[in-house]
Amino acid sequence: MNREIIKYPNVHGVSLTKKGTPTSFPSHWHTSAEFVLIRKKGCRYRIGDDIYTPEAGDLLIIWPRELHEILSAPKDGYTLLQCSSAIMESSTDIAAANRFMVKCHHISKAAHPQLAKELADLISNLSEIYKNETYFKETKCRVEIYKILILIGEHVISEQREILGNEFSDIAWGYIRHACGYLCEHAGEDISQKDVAAEVGLSPFYFSKLFREYTHMSFPAYLADMRVQNAIALLANEKLSITDCAFQSGFQSTTTFNKIFRESTGCTPREYRKMHSNA
Repeated sequence: MNREIIKYPNVHGVSLTKKGTPTSFPSHWHTSAEFVLIRKKGCRYRIGDDIYTPEAGDLLIIWPRELHEILSAPKDGYTLLQCSSAIMESSTDIAAANRFMVKCHHISKAAHPQLAKELADLISNLSEIYKNETYFKETKCRVEIYKILILIGEHVISEQREILGNEFSDIAWGYIRHACGYLCEHAGEDISQKDVAAEVGLSPFYFSKLFREYTHMSFPAYLADMRVQNAIALLANEKLSITDCAFQSGFQSTTTFNKIFRESTGCTPREYRKMHSNA
């Protein structure tokens, strides 16, 4: 499979492109989420096994690690917003709702005009923040992304409640929220799936099954991603050695740390620090 490493040259974890967007792009995947605001008729996308032909004003959503392809698009036919999966994984609410949200790939302006308008307005707001050099740009961009995710999440949860009725499990969602919250606090420690299962009051087997079902990731992969994001924050402090960053973020060896960090970001921790150094 063709993996693409997303670069974030201007705002850490966020990329926005309006001009010069690709008119075609071969099948690929990445760990970032992608929000595609359609501006012109004639766009054709493949997401997974499905083909989408959205209209102007529609929003396409590609979730992290989903195989997708731009079959065709007019010049400057869409606005492309990409964001690090860490933005979603650091929110226990969004992580718990991921089971339902990843099923949503197309929000049609014709079917949901108010929602489509609100999402388009948020992407427009984010675009203004992104291109203006102001203080707290990264945080402001993330706030807009969270607003986008909340709108999509509320829309999806509402639809799922109507479809599933009594089968919709607030209890299971509560377990996953508890687990994700616990991981946020303790990812830097030597914890296991068994420890987290005990914390939320489930058997390790059932917890593993439920966690994968809701987050669409295995527990080890989710924990590794969280530790990489913790390491990225620590790497900003150049007084800490690479080894210090590895162990403080929860990795038990520098070999494992370097391997997983490279798989997640496309570069080594040392290369990442050099690229983002203020020097």
